Amino acid sequence: MRVFNTLDEVSAAAGREIGTSDWVVITQEAVDQFADATDDHQWIHVDVERAKSGPFGGTIAHGYMTLALIPGLSNKVMAFKTPGARLNYGVNKARFPTPVPVGSRVRANVGLGEVTELPKGLQVTLRYVIEIEGAEKPACVAETVVLLLPE
Repeated sequence: MRVFNTLDEVSAAAGREIGTSDWVVITQEAVDQFADATDDHQWIHVDVERAKSGPFGGTIAHGYMTLALIPGLSNKVMAFKTPGARLNYGVNKARFPTPVPVGSRVRANVGLGEVTELPKGLQVTLRYVIEIEGAEKPACVAETVVLLLPE
């Protein structure tokens, strides 16, 4: 795991690949919990019997669930231990090229993109590619933005 302890360490890593997380299994229970948390109970995600005859032969994870896996997967690859606050600032883009079937395994490839100095800290762009084991295309490609604000 890569740990960034100072803002200078973060700046020096701009444009570099950081690493890849371990595989995580996508369970029906996790999909159901996400559906409950977001009030998105579309049958393709939660109705196991109906989804068997659907376009993917079974239930699939929500696209936004795949995006929501990023913090947990990223925490296995890197950590900002810089002094002060670390704030999620936004998502520049997110795409879901391939659905994630329940029961499949996913992992994240993490890269550090642009690092911009601000008057009060750093704005850091992170690049994520969420792979599905055995799939040709990724489940999610996203670029997120974090603010690192020293004390």
